[in-house]
Amino acid sequence: MLLMDDKIKFEIEFPIQASPQLLYQYISTPSGLSEWFSDNVNSRGELFTFIWDDSEEQAKLLSKKNGERIKFRWLADEEDELTTYFEIKIQVDEITKDVSLIIIDFADGDEVEEAKMLWENQVSSLKQVLGSS
Repeated sequence: MLLMDDKIKFEIEFPIQASPQLLYQYISTPSGLSEWFSDNVNSRGELFTFIWDDSEEQAKLLSKKNGERIKFRWLADEEDELTTYFEIKIQVDEITKDVSLIIIDFADGDEVEEAKMLWENQVSSLKQVLGSS
């Protein structure tokens, strides 16, 4: 059994030119998430099912704050009694009003770079959907 200690927490920030309200729709709703995060997303209450070409992963919604952030835990991790999660936060600079998307996730030590690249690809898709550079 893996413990959280075996996974490394990492955080990456992506500047995004979009309003926080619009961005929140893309990170918190099944229809929004299916535009960039996975091919399709279904939800029943707190349970979200993320569907890719040939695989399906379920995640439990741990928390969300309207217009700000959403946090999930993969069910596979929960079954392994891991306390890991992934969180997508919207951050607005108080002075410049620049908007950033902050991703917090966990990966095995040798997979951190790969996980970061995966997020970079996903967020790149999101920017295309938003028409943001």
